[in-house]
Amino acid sequence: MPDQNDNRNGNKPDLPIAPKGNRAALVLFFSIIVLLAVFLFFGQSENSREISYSSFLSYLELGEVKSIKIVDQRDIEGVLKGKGGAEMPFTTRIPYFDAELMAKLEEKGVSVTGAISGTSPFQILFELTPWIFGFIMIWIMMKQVQGNNKAFSFGKSRAKMYSDSNKKITFEDVAGQKEAKYELMEVVDFLKNPNKFLKMGAKIPKGVLLVGMPGTGKTLIAKATAGEANVPFFHMSGSDFVEMFVGVGASRVRDLFEQGRKHAPCIIFIDELDAVGRTRGSGLGGGHDEREQTLNQMLVEMDGFDTKDGVIVLAATNRPDVLDPALLRPGRFDRQVVVAMPDVNERTEILKIHMRQIPTSGDVDVEKLSRATPGTSGADLANLVNEAALFAIRKNKEAVEMDDFEDARDKILMGVARKSLVIADEEKRATAIHESGHALLHYFLAHADSLHKVTIVPRGRALGLALSLPDKDTYSRTYGWLYDRIVISYGGYAAEKIIYGETTTGAAQDIKQATEIAQKMVREWGMAKDIGPISLGEDEEPIFLGREIAQHKDYSEATAQKIDAAIQGILDSALEKATNILKREKDRLVKLADELMQVETLEDKEVRELLGLPEGKLLLEEGIAPC
Repeated sequence: MPDQNDNRNGNKPDLPIAPKGNRAALVLFFSIIVLLAVFLFFGQSENSREISYSSFLSYLELGEVKSIKIVDQRDIEGVLKGKGGAEMPFTTRIPYFDAELMAKLEEKGVSVTGAISGTSPFQILFELTPWIFGFIMIWIMMKQVQGNNKAFSFGKSRAKMYSDSNKKITFEDVAGQKEAKYELMEVVDFLKNPNKFLKMGAKIPKGVLLVGMPGTGKTLIAKATAGEANVPFFHMSGSDFVEMFVGVGASRVRDLFEQGRKHAPCIIFIDELDAVGRTRGSGLGGGHDEREQTLNQMLVEMDGFDTKDGVIVLAATNRPDVLDPALLRPGRFDRQVVVAMPDVNERTEILKIHMRQIPTSGDVDVEKLSRATPGTSGADLANLVNEAALFAIRKNKEAVEMDDFEDARDKILMGVARKSLVIADEEKRATAIHESGHALLHYFLAHADSLHKVTIVPRGRALGLALSLPDKDTYSRTYGWLYDRIVISYGGYAAEKIIYGETTTGAAQDIKQATEIAQKMVREWGMAKDIGPISLGEDEEPIFLGREIAQHKDYSEATAQKIDAAIQGILDSALEKATNILKREKDRLVKLADELMQVETLEDKEVRELLGLPEGKLLLEEGIAPC
């Protein structure tokens, strides 16, 4: 992570350097070693010979002691008479109180002096060294703790700054999202050339809110904006502001914006803004809690600095409906940019970008993959490419082939195949009948999506799957498609009833899906003739209150009975239609189930060849059930 140096002079932030604390400790260690060496080797000014006290008395008796100096009445430093007039210094220590020593020295005519020992600077330094070392180590540890934003830096911002790097992310690395990039180019243009806007008296938005589903690339677009503008980029999650200590979140907000002003022009990016920006006053314990203090401080900071400072705030959320209105007013987040799910062309571009990193064979059809992955986000497609590469590695391939991408797509859409699961033949055949009922109905319903694959290989929590894929991207659903979806959901239930005369628990999820669709058709989408276009049973779910407390009825008991009757009518009609079609096609139903027992997985083309079905729909009944 680049070092956060001051960038007001236009200089680019430096690359990260080594921590100063470790370098100071290393210098201190070597200094102590040098001082010890100096003290040991140069602490004594004279090269004197140390002798025992008994040897000293022997030299004294022989008259070979010339002079002595008694230091602190304990140590003796003297000179011995050598041969040829040479002198030899010596030292010794008095081990006991010798009352006759002075008399002997006077008798031998030895020159005697006294002295008090002095303190050497090296000795003082040597004795103080452990204390100095200890205090310095404590100071270094305190500085490191504060620098790491831990025990003594609760109020410091935890934002990570990204600046110049070896691989800069730009808008070329973001596939699709043309409208979002167009909106953000104004921000880039302002950061590059603010005088152009100031001359015209125009004000750039202070805050831009990126709104979109998870995985659509909101964070990537924010990084690309900073890369295009070539300015520092501060990244922080909304949950990083709030701690258990009161006032910490507000302090971190202040510190974050202070860092932004120091590095202006820059971009501050707050991910998952809804973690800290939810509507105030919705808590059960009063409105003045830690999260709301943090939000209040953020509101003040965003409205407190001028746009000419060059600090642009970007934020991302997938829940704009729960944000405080004060955040969304002009002057704060006054522009919302929708980062939508990619369409078929954008999915092709995204796949091509991610395929740059892996070797692919010539049989890979990117356009086919993009058509076969409707409703997937950019993160899903990145995961698809990675899973395909993993499949190729398991097979020891040198390049990723089309079948690897097919396996990866099936794994993501249907789950991991549980081929090791042991299932009895009777239960396996019941699963084959169930899935054949789902699959067969796709060919006899005018508004149903095309069948992609039917399998009785257990995947995830399901014992089998009949997967359909739309022919094109759709952004709204008609009554016909929803009704046919319910009919297909009842296909497994009806097939079991026709073949065995009873049903199994495997239809539970199908029944739940059908019921939920019918309820929304009646209560939300106005698709029931007797009810009309009216929204009923709106769920108001406050942020901190439970769903059960929030639900309430906004209609009478008579209307409730009409709603129940309309839902029941749709479900009964769909089940009857599924049963009638499968009874007429019972032979094909059994034939498809028998083939699934043998091969376990069949694709659309193989099913048509097996059952003799031409391209297109085989409509045995005209029209659909009345609304």
